[in-house]
Amino acid sequence: MNLRGRNKVSPEFSMSSMTDIVFLLLVFFLLTSPSITPEALDLILPKASGKTSNVQNASVSITKDGLYYINATQIEPEMIEQELLKIMDGKDDPTIILRADGETAMNSAVMVMDIANRNKMKLILAVKPE
Repeated sequence: MNLRGRNKVSPEFSMSSMTDIVFLLLVFFLLTSPSITPEALDLILPKASGKTSNVQNASVSITKDGLYYINATQIEPEMIEQELLKIMDGKDDPTIILRADGETAMNSAVMVMDIANRNKMKLILAVKPE
């Protein structure tokens, strides 16, 4: 008399569902990671202590190679004043945040400060906290 059942349980484990989940997670993180900092520039800011301010109407960045950016858009040095005036038109208390790389020549930063001073705009120098 044969009392064994017809269905046998196999001790094997199928990895196909696990690989699908890992693949979907990989695709998700690859697609969403560039959206975290889309306008980030590789600047090494000088260190200082002080208070921070979240108010800004425009951001001017200067790289160590001497390239100028307004709100992450590269611009020629001669066009900075005109572009800032366009952005600040009609704003109450216009404020510029200046992000100059630590290796940037001082005259590049002073040029932007002079533009802000001539046009009665506030200027905040961005630094890395100590």
